[in-house]
Amino acid sequence: MSDDLRHVGRVLDEALSQLVSERTRLGEQYGSMRSDDSVAGGPQQTLLGIHALADSVEDALKGVALAAGYRDLGLDARAERAMATARRKPVSLPGGAERMARPLGEDTVRALEMIRDLGFFPAETAVEIDVVLAAPEATYPPADWAAYDRDRVSWSGRP
Repeated sequence: MSDDLRHVGRVLDEALSQLVSERTRLGEQYGSMRSDDSVAGGPQQTLLGIHALADSVEDALKGVALAAGYRDLGLDARAERAMATARRKPVSLPGGAERMARPLGEDTVRALEMIRDLGFFPAETAVEIDVVLAAPEATYPPADWAAYDRDRVSWSGRP
């Protein structure tokens, strides 16, 4: 296994550990999830967010491990495909944090900073992490879905 993959795997593993710690803390703070909470930054949205973040980082770590395993076996074509998949931006990273109450917990902030500084995922991921870390409050789900949809269309360039 290359030193680069080893480093990426270790950083992702540490970030995952931070997020799991935060998930435990928030679970103890808020209790079980409630289906009636749909307010950005509310208890359920915060729990959904931390679960989504941890799951995304865990999936990314599994992708890196798969690529490393293929590389160690000498299956270079499979390793390259697995690496290309592993480098894709994880689905809920940093989107899960958009749901979470502010201030974000220290473990969440540290995990997001570690991932941002890793430089493994597409460059826009680091920018998105900075935006989420700077947000003074949770932004998802929006209070006004119609405005959210209009804004989304305007920044996506789609009609």
